Amino acid sequence: MAALASGGGRLFVVSGPSGAGKGTVVGQVLEQRPDIFLSISATTRPMRRGERNGINYRFLPEREFISGRDRGDFLESAEVYGHLYGTPRAPVENALKAGRDVICELDIQGALAVKRSRPDAILIFIEPSSLDELSSRLRGRGTEDPDTMRTRVKAAYEEIKSSGQYDHIVINDKLEDAVAEVLRILESSRKE
Repeated sequence: MAALASGGGRLFVVSGPSGAGKGTVVGQVLEQRPDIFLSISATTRPMRRGERNGINYRFLPEREFISGRDRGDFLESAEVYGHLYGTPRAPVENALKAGRDVICELDIQGALAVKRSRPDAILIFIEPSSLDELSSRLRGRGTEDPDTMRTRVKAAYEEIKSSGQYDHIVINDKLEDAVAEVLRILESSRKE
């Protein structure tokens, strides 16, 4: 698909390993740029403490997810850690058609799938300052058991090696610097 006409919305995909702080960075970007549409992913995984349906994710039964996937209702979908995740197509396309910029917060395989279907998408990789820092953040969340945490840290190492496939890499060493860099990327893309 060709890039959108001038004045149209741009599609940004933000990825990074679990615990890199991508959700926090995106949240702060949206506080400063409330005009940006945040795509809410769908998932079959159970809701975590503090999450709300339609805010953090659209939590769907597996049968409903698979039915939507088979109809082509997702821009991308994948199985991650035993659960299905996907980006609902209609909200993203409607926001872009309305001229709004869109941010999708996706894992690496989802981001690359979006890039294949929408070459105009701008991929931003949020990288932790170190794997030690990433491990510390995951422990601090308290949502993973030790085996799951080891799996995620190992996966993070592999994911960081994939960052070269992204248009931009942002190191999340200091949150305010990472947010400022993502905002700069959003602004500079409007001038392209």
